[in-house]
Amino acid sequence: MQENKRQKQIAGLLSQELAGILQYLGLNIVEGGMVSISSVKITPDLLEARIYLSIYNAADRNVALKKIEERSWEIKKELAARVKHQLRRIPELKIFLDDTLDQVFKMEELFKQIKKDEEGEGEKG
Repeated sequence: MQENKRQKQIAGLLSQELAGILQYLGLNIVEGGMVSISSVKITPDLLEARIYLSIYNAADRNVALKKIEERSWEIKKELAARVKHQLRRIPELKIFLDDTLDQVFKMEELFKQIKKDEEGEGEKG
């Protein structure tokens, strides 16, 4: 589904503010891993924001995500204070783990393996 201009504007605003909030609350480094916001998606009714987080080098990414979710009320409170003049209602925050980077690494490894196998068969034949 295509996002409209207002959804994109709000997503950009929330993404920028949430990055600052994570740093302010000390949640940009959790479980030894760095946390960043990869994207924010807003529902058409502007009542729900889906926040996708990338977590790098964490011992257990799910534990790190759980710690951030536990403080979501604090994040929403800080967000409300920062954007109260731009939004009538603060959207409900839903936090998800973004695993697209993992998929990229897996694909790269597969391509390396295929290339290695092809080179091995070229030497045999």
